Amino acid sequence: MKFGDHLRHYTQPEWSFNYMSYDELKSVLKLRTASGLWNETDEGYFVEMLERELEKVHSFQTVKIGEIHRKLKYYNAQAQDFKKNGAEEETWAALEIEIYRVIAEIDVLAKYTRLNYTGFLKIVKKHDKQTGWMLKTIFHVRLNSKPFHKENYDAIIVRLSSIYHTVTLRGKKHTGDEKFANWGSSAFVRDTTKYWIHPDNITEVKLVIMKHLPVLLFNTKKEYEENDSAISSVYVDNEEFECYQGRLEKSDMAQAIRIRWYGPEPTDNGQCFLERKVHREKWTGEQSVKERFPIKTKYINPYLEGAYTMDVKFAKLLTRGQKSVKDVELMQKLANDVQTSIVGKKMRPAIRAFYRRTAFQLQNDARVRISLDTELALIREDDYGRIRAGKNWKREDIGIDWPFRQLPAEDITRFPYAVLEVKLQTHHGQEPPAWIVELINSHLVESCPRFSKYIHGVATLLEDKIQILPFWLPTMDQDIRKAPNTDFGLNGFLPRAWPVGTPTAGLRPPVPQRPLLIGAPGMAVVEGSGPKTLSEFEPKKPKLMDKATYQAKMLEKNAANNNRRPPNNTYNQSSGTSSNVSHPLVDHGPTTPSKGPIVGQPVRPWLDNRDSRSSLGTSEYTALAPGLTEKTPPINSNAGVLRKKSTIRRKRPAPSAAGAAGGPERAGSVKRGAGAVRMEPKVFFANERTFLNWLQFTVLLGTISLTLLNFGDEMSRISGAVLTVITLLAMLYALGIFHIRLSNILSLKANRQFHDRIGPSVLCVFLFGGYFLNFYTKFISSPTTDKGTSNGTSTAN
Repeated sequence: MKFGDHLRHYTQPEWSFNYMSYDELKSVLKLRTASGLWNETDEGYFVEMLERELEKVHSFQTVKIGEIHRKLKYYNAQAQDFKKNGAEEETWAALEIEIYRVIAEIDVLAKYTRLNYTGFLKIVKKHDKQTGWMLKTIFHVRLNSKPFHKENYDAIIVRLSSIYHTVTLRGKKHTGDEKFANWGSSAFVRDTTKYWIHPDNITEVKLVIMKHLPVLLFNTKKEYEENDSAISSVYVDNEEFECYQGRLEKSDMAQAIRIRWYGPEPTDNGQCFLERKVHREKWTGEQSVKERFPIKTKYINPYLEGAYTMDVKFAKLLTRGQKSVKDVELMQKLANDVQTSIVGKKMRPAIRAFYRRTAFQLQNDARVRISLDTELALIREDDYGRIRAGKNWKREDIGIDWPFRQLPAEDITRFPYAVLEVKLQTHHGQEPPAWIVELINSHLVESCPRFSKYIHGVATLLEDKIQILPFWLPTMDQDIRKAPNTDFGLNGFLPRAWPVGTPTAGLRPPVPQRPLLIGAPGMAVVEGSGPKTLSEFEPKKPKLMDKATYQAKMLEKNAANNNRRPPNNTYNQSSGTSSNVSHPLVDHGPTTPSKGPIVGQPVRPWLDNRDSRSSLGTSEYTALAPGLTEKTPPINSNAGVLRKKSTIRRKRPAPSAAGAAGGPERAGSVKRGAGAVRMEPKVFFANERTFLNWLQFTVLLGTISLTLLNFGDEMSRISGAVLTVITLLAMLYALGIFHIRLSNILSLKANRQFHDRIGPSVLCVFLFGGYFLNFYTKFISSPTTDKGTSNGTSTAN
């Protein structure tokens, strides 16, 4: 829908006169540009109207935020009084309802801010396009003078969290279970998943999580400030970007090294942390670990150069009794290992990641930890092209002043979404909390497995230095918003029976019963599928993509968009509901519970179903043939490509009669969700490695045969010729079996075969025959040669 309709649809009735008059501004533009002339009088009139609307929105938001702060102050005083002197359940319940009202009001105020900010940007863009007078730059200056759009409500949510949990627990303190304070026991299953959140949904997601988990404050001795949530990390890497490639490929023992600090820029005596993350493959039986040790800012440069060690610092910690002997030994080993890696591999600062983090967790209970990172910016720290950090460990021309407008465009990437990270620690066989399953299956989040800030920064800012790209990069230009598919959201805050006269302002309006638009951007429906729990979902490794593939995909998408102009999908959201909406990171399984695999179904661990938002709404696949098709982009041999990528898609087959009736599936059938079937890159690499091993063997065999042909006698040349024929046949066979296996990998047939009984056996027979022929000819010719040599000697005598 058009933005004007979108604004009217989501306008809160009680606040309708306080929204910007978008339609009125649009009408002025239309009427005064109808004659084709736009003069200074028209421009002055429009700017005056725009200024009035900006003042109206800014003043209203300021008043409402002031009201919320006063309410929170009053309710906090009441809660503390009830907690100290005791109160009846009815009194607590009445206060809880008042807190619900504040929560709903905050959600509506956040949406009010986003709607009006978007409206101002759109009307200014329309003005510049229709009149030819450039107002964008000037208006941004006025917008910064009345920065209603910069309110992130973090301070309000932190304060609200404390009051809310005091009230819901009726004044009792809930600190969790101390036995779950760390993640060290092997009796637990640890799952970490990552999601993207559109800015329109950030505040609502925070409020939903706050209902179940309080905001975690690391420093409870001081009042919360906005800068307390700032986190900065400088990642180091070498010229070959070994850390980037290892983390992207998820190879065993791949590491990431970074220097992290919290809050404002650290002083010389300020404390930073040097961290190392090491990835371990599951087949090793080891867990991926993140370790760190503190280091003062003034020692970072000499430490990176190898001129300073942490021995003295750690010895002081041991002497003062601040750390145990075991902890000091572990920290000492970590510091030495990290320094050896940095100095030996010549690592230098590469990328800085800045963001503001809101963490949710019970004190002393790490079973559920959720963090939400907003205002994410990725900044170059390297010296390619020009000096940035220089000999220092970080650049000095920026602090924590997001959005860092002083930086040139080639030095910064501002990530458009918030990043939600869910960390769960549960017993084997234990299901995660139901509210988390509902959250990750809701319309509020978009899943992105294995997303990495550092990888995204390198891929976007240093593309010319790398050869492989992350799988999520081509999806960055897609709108991740989806129509509400369930009632999940702030409706969960409401009691089942509201008291008479309780206003419901700020609650999500009921979703009209309209059919979900299949193929609309950001939505997909899979019939007969339901959301799984987190225990059924195992994060998949990212798909690697070479630069030539990425560039080919971008060119193809641009060409498709030029030929088929879709309507503006920024606000094209269906209001329909469906309980079967699929979300990419939570795989959807069978509708009927199953305790084991389907009989006859092939086990293919290298395949996973990654449901796409919509195949009909993505121009990337509009030209594919029906059913299973392969799309292999051209590979530029001069581009230094290291990887090849194959993507397959197939349409969902029509359900059989038995399936439609709810009957069991046919044995041997493979049930797949709609969307792309993502291939595990290691499968293709294994096939290539096998082919290269065959070639290595044939090259060795060919060397032997050529030696016999060029430097041997008559019998040796016969053996060399035979071995040469065997070498050529082995090369052709290896090439053929390579392509056959590649076709089997891309196929969905149930009777695919990957083992090879014929090739090794035939090669063994041929080699045995060749060597036996060489031995036989030499054995037969040896007596004759010896006899001739003896006769020649006698004659000479």
